[in-house]
Amino acid sequence: MVNLKKYTFLLLFMPGWLEAQEIQKLDLPQAYELARKNYPVIQQKDLVKQTSAINIDNLQKGFLPQVTISGQATYQSDVTRIDVSLPGFSFIPPDKDQYKLVTDVSQLIYDGGVTKEQKLLQQLNASVEDQKLEVELYKVKERINQIYLSVLYLDEQLKQVELVKADIRTGIKKVEAQVQNGIAFKSNLDMLKAELLKTNQRAIEISASRKGLIEALGVFLGQPLSGNLQLEKPLMTTAIAMGEIDRPELKLYSEQTKLIGQQNRLITSKNLPKASLFAQGGYGKPGLNLLKNGFDFYYIGGLRFSWSLGGLYTKKKEKELVEVNRKINDIQKETFLLNTNTQLKQQQSEIDKLQQLVASDNEIIDLRKSVTDAAKAQLENGVITASDYLKEVNEEDQARQALITHQVQLLQAQINYQTISGKQ
Repeated sequence: MVNLKKYTFLLLFMPGWLEAQEIQKLDLPQAYELARKNYPVIQQKDLVKQTSAINIDNLQKGFLPQVTISGQATYQSDVTRIDVSLPGFSFIPPDKDQYKLVTDVSQLIYDGGVTKEQKLLQQLNASVEDQKLEVELYKVKERINQIYLSVLYLDEQLKQVELVKADIRTGIKKVEAQVQNGIAFKSNLDMLKAELLKTNQRAIEISASRKGLIEALGVFLGQPLSGNLQLEKPLMTTAIAMGEIDRPELKLYSEQTKLIGQQNRLITSKNLPKASLFAQGGYGKPGLNLLKNGFDFYYIGGLRFSWSLGGLYTKKKEKELVEVNRKINDIQKETFLLNTNTQLKQQQSEIDKLQQLVASDNEIIDLRKSVTDAAKAQLENGVITASDYLKEVNEEDQARQALITHQVQLLQAQINYQTISGKQ
């Protein structure tokens, strides 16, 4: 029994415990997906679907029988009379007070296609609203890119700091031996130790900045992230060919074009004739027989036809307005494509430039590393001072810092290219 309770407890609470665990490793697509699920706008997508379903259901009810109950009581100044005197026949005029209670049942059989077109309009309107939300959700990727790449940049900075600290420690060991042997001043050793402390401070600053970015990323993702979170570096392929744009904005313009076309068809349907069956049942005084001066039941049934010609006055202008909206939508699409292609060309130019800088940085680092290695040997042999050695270490550090910056900038430019084109 004890074991059963133990397992029941684990089954009840383990799912929540697992969900509360901090994420230890993350890649960019996972970050996009978690941010999308956590972003408040995502909840509106279900609301848009619900609204559309309700509106369509209400439109469909237009073909259900429509029942109207009405009544009236009147008193009139005069009534129909027959002032003719015939032997054996007398006409009693109806009373001046009259009453009527009527139930009217109408069944629409043809509405010119208005209901069908309105249902399609609601569906297309829901698609447009849904796509607007997709456009807004896509913008979240840009924010995730900025935070994600900033963390990667700081990670590379921390790695470089460790390399510098290793070089300084190597120098400290060599100078300590020289001080003990009396061939170097203690001030040289103190200089190296001070530089090591300064480098440690730099590592503290970078770690603090990284912690803040991780917390910000956790807010976007709606997930607890480990302080030691490992971010996988995206593997970027060569830039895609120009013109291959797959942004949600393009689908939005396409859906808006469909919606505008549907508005045009609805205008046509609204100006077509309508027909319905009807039946009326009533009770009043008098009934249908005006010669019977008393309360009576009655009914009427038939086919009702209507055609409102007033809409024909505005039909042409309404269609002109729809055409204007279509042209505006086309211009907005062309403007978007122009701006997007311009951004892609700029990003491609940036990628080409940074690829050249990275190649150059690697050559500079190779040369600087050779100089630093030589300086280590010279320091050990007492040919140069600790100050000279630090100068070379810092020069190599600056070269590596430039490489890190250019590598992250290149990665950012490649990711931006993919994001701008809609392929990310």
